[in-house]
Amino acid sequence: MNQSQAAETPNIIYIMADDLGYGDLGCYGQKVIKTPHIDQLAKEGMRFTNHYSGHTVCRPSRLVLLTGMHSGHTPISQNEQYYFPAGATSVTTLLKKSGYATGGVGKWALGPPETTGVPSMQGFDYWFGYLDQGNAHNFYPEFLWSNEQEISLPGNKVGNQKRVSVERETYSHDLLTQEALNFIKVNQKKPFFLQAHYTIPHANNEGGRATGDGMEVPEYGEYADQEWPAPEKGFAAMITRLDRDVGNFINLLKELNLEQNTIIFFTSDNGPHQEGMHLVDFFNSNGPLRGYKRDLYEGGIRVPLIVKWPGKIEANSTTDHISAFWDFLPTACELAGINPPQNIDGISYLPTLLGESQTAHDSLFWKYRGKIALRSGKWKAVQTGKEKPLELYDLDKDEGEHHNIADEHPTVTAHMKQMIIKSQSPR
Repeated sequence: MNQSQAAETPNIIYIMADDLGYGDLGCYGQKVIKTPHIDQLAKEGMRFTNHYSGHTVCRPSRLVLLTGMHSGHTPISQNEQYYFPAGATSVTTLLKKSGYATGGVGKWALGPPETTGVPSMQGFDYWFGYLDQGNAHNFYPEFLWSNEQEISLPGNKVGNQKRVSVERETYSHDLLTQEALNFIKVNQKKPFFLQAHYTIPHANNEGGRATGDGMEVPEYGEYADQEWPAPEKGFAAMITRLDRDVGNFINLLKELNLEQNTIIFFTSDNGPHQEGMHLVDFFNSNGPLRGYKRDLYEGGIRVPLIVKWPGKIEANSTTDHISAFWDFLPTACELAGINPPQNIDGISYLPTLLGESQTAHDSLFWKYRGKIALRSGKWKAVQTGKEKPLELYDLDKDEGEHHNIADEHPTVTAHMKQMIIKSQSPR
């Protein structure tokens, strides 16, 4: 980035859906669920076709996003308990130090109450939402957190079954959007970094088991008259509700005359779920990809990424640059005109956004409960268990990972094994 670009210190908004699939948006091929505002975001910005989440499940994906380290180098690589220690470095702490107002709403999974990992001790000027990722399953909780203060939600009451509300009045997602928009209004006079880590369209897993429908939403809207199972109406309505709120972000930025100097990222934390009685195949949520959440096949980790920055990013553009969540930290640092930490795995993709020459990754790496995946150029290696053989796919010819060609390319397979070992060695 040249000095004039760095001097602009654009506002940064990072919107992350929860369990939204590669095929759940109109601009990525969805035919049934309506996402007009997100599709418009793509028309006005850049759409990535080879972008990957930090992980295939929630907590480690967020950890990767915030630290710029892939799951071969982070302290956890599954949904086990973990919270940030005091003095941790993240994209939030780095931008706060550089003068950004920092705010977040939604699901925080990296520090329960009364630990060093709470957002207010990890670079956030303001946080509103959930601190416990399990509680975030319930869209009608009895309370949310404003920094470290419990805020009661009117009309919500959890019954005898954990995370299943028997009285439902206040829908948490709507409050998250309200607080996010208010954060923009309050901080409109200075550079701000807003992380909207939404909980939609995640299922209430416990609610699904208790009631047969874990897709909690106040109304089905335009899908009410469809002859679909209730969980599918709820899933579609969730995504369209999220889409509505992306439109609300854009409208507010225009109203405040902030649109030109604000860069917006939209993505998902991992692939689509098959929970809460929703079925992945009902709307073809993973598109042409194999697998879904908890898999390390493409459907579990390849996610939408749309980035809009008027006048800087070419409108209605598409890139096949291979990138991942751990690239966001150095990208954000470059946007802010500051140096990222040296000991990270990420590479800024700002050059791609600006149409300039881009440094490529040698490889991308993930691990989860004995499963391993590595992508290097067109090649993708997947191991589905510790005792299972390494599979090899040519994604240029076989995007859906239907044909394991490890035996046909022993030299490539051996090289991928070596890269996997290297990806897990200490930095």
